[in-house]
Amino acid sequence: MADNKDTVFEVQLVAFKLENEEFAVNIQKVREVLRMTQVTPLPQSAHFIEGIINLRGEIIPVVDLRRRFELSSGERNDQTRIIIVEIQDSNVGLIVDSVTEVMRLSSEVIQPPPAKVAGTRTDLIKGVGKISDRLLIVLELDRILTTQEKIALEEVTLGENAGV
Repeated sequence: MADNKDTVFEVQLVAFKLENEEFAVNIQKVREVLRMTQVTPLPQSAHFIEGIINLRGEIIPVVDLRRRFELSSGERNDQTRIIIVEIQDSNVGLIVDSVTEVMRLSSEVIQPPPAKVAGTRTDLIKGVGKISDRLLIVLELDRILTTQEKIALEEVTLGENAGV
């Protein structure tokens, strides 16, 4: 039996844009994609936490990925989306500029992230996919939030779900 490094498999990804970069997340972690909606701000939350939304009775924290990656804040328009993803057994919304496509990639074309990219938190990157002339940054969703940020969000959303 071949070890994992020699195994080639296909991954299905949801691709989206932030500024001029294209990112992707594993479709198995994506619950749904929503049009931008009213987000209720959370006082004293991290700078990249946009707030919370009520999605069919479930309170979901929403992260502005532009702010999380310390990009300039862009204009929101009718292409702006909230991708609801599962991060460590919790649903979290990610605000992105636009969702571009669902694609399948061979694991062969996904390279490990570069050791150091100026101004980038490479710990958030699972790999970089090369598709003809495009580069696709595949995110490691479980690292988008630190443990402390995750606990703080859970406390807020538990309070909100309890009607506090």
